[in-house]
Amino acid sequence: MTDYSDLQIQLRQRLADLLERADVIEDDLRHPLDADSSEQAVDLADDEALEGVDMILRQEIAQVRQALHRIESGTYGTCASCGKTIARARLEARPIATLCIDCAA
Repeated sequence: MTDYSDLQIQLRQRLADLLERADVIEDDLRHPLDADSSEQAVDLADDEALEGVDMILRQEIAQVRQALHRIESGTYGTCASCGKTIARARLEARPIATLCIDCAA
C-alpha cells in the first residue's frame, strides 16, 4: 500500500481553506439588500456572481472530501475507469484526480 500521508495533509489543508472561503461567501450572501433600488441591483448582481463562486467551491469541497475518503478506504491512487495505479506525479499535481492520465485523456 502506497503512503499518501503527505497528500492527505495537503488535501485537509485545502479543505479547511475552501470551507473558510465558502463561509465568507455565505456570510456575504446573507446581508440584507440596501434600501436604494439602484444599490439593490448592484447587490443582486454581486450576489449572483458570489453564488456561482460558491457553487464551484462546494463542488471542489465535495471532490476533496471524496479524495480523503479514498485515502482512508485504501482506494486512493487507483483509476476509477481502468483500475490501474494513478501516477504519483499526477496525484501531486491534481490530488483530487480519479483517473489515470490515459483515461483522463
